[in-house]
Amino acid sequence: MELRNGRNKYGAEWIFHLKCKPIILKKIAIMDKIDNLFAKPITPETFRFDQVVAEVFPDMIKRSVPGYNTIIEGIGKIAHKYIQKNSLVYDLGCSLGAATLSIREQVIDRSYQIVGLDNSEAMVNRCLQHLQVYRSNIPTEIVLADILEFKYQPCSFAVLNFTLQFLELKERTRLLEKIYQSLHPGGALILSEKILFDNELTNQTMVDLHHQFKKNNGYSDLEIAQKRAALERFLIPETQQVHLERLNQVGFSRANIWFQHYNFSSFLAVK
Repeated sequence: MELRNGRNKYGAEWIFHLKCKPIILKKIAIMDKIDNLFAKPITPETFRFDQVVAEVFPDMIKRSVPGYNTIIEGIGKIAHKYIQKNSLVYDLGCSLGAATLSIREQVIDRSYQIVGLDNSEAMVNRCLQHLQVYRSNIPTEIVLADILEFKYQPCSFAVLNFTLQFLELKERTRLLEKIYQSLHPGGALILSEKILFDNELTNQTMVDLHHQFKKNNGYSDLEIAQKRAALERFLIPETQQVHLERLNQVGFSRANIWFQHYNFSSFLAVK
């Protein structure tokens, strides 16, 4: 395994994990910490994907997102049906590479390569550590770049797993258009998002259920409230209908919800 820093062919800053010989999967060797970032009273500030978040991210997302493990497993299974031979796969907003790992584990019988993009240097560095443990013969490149400005190459599969929600509303259609234009005919996009409901009472019910889910996973009322305050100006959810209409608007021939748990949904869109 070799890590490099420099400029890639797209002009973006990059670090990547070279093709490695397969090894037996084993427990992650790096120490991911327990998420207690909001356990004590703090001055509210915007949520950032910095070093401290990267260190606790696996614990944070599994305790915060209902059905997260099912979504990750499903991404790999769906990828198996849509990744085309000798094609490119994008994991956009790849964070620590969970979707990439799922794809590499479940799609092993055809030649393809994965490019993971993230604009957080801390996440990229931590992702490389994870990929070093779960080695694969699938060529994988992790790129430090802005997914809005990246120059996409033709691909057969793309993942936006809880990524679009962090973009400004006005930028979301532009990104999806770029992804759509890059996809081969028959290619697919997985889009996972926290969602809103049109009915106010239903929406509040789902919010309450989500908060109870987090309490059941050990978060206190203080932690839930402080994290919500940090995210509310940074994570902007939309309804399922808005997502489906946008996917149809950019040109996808079909777009459907394949997973939902409380106020979290994942969509499958096919070109």
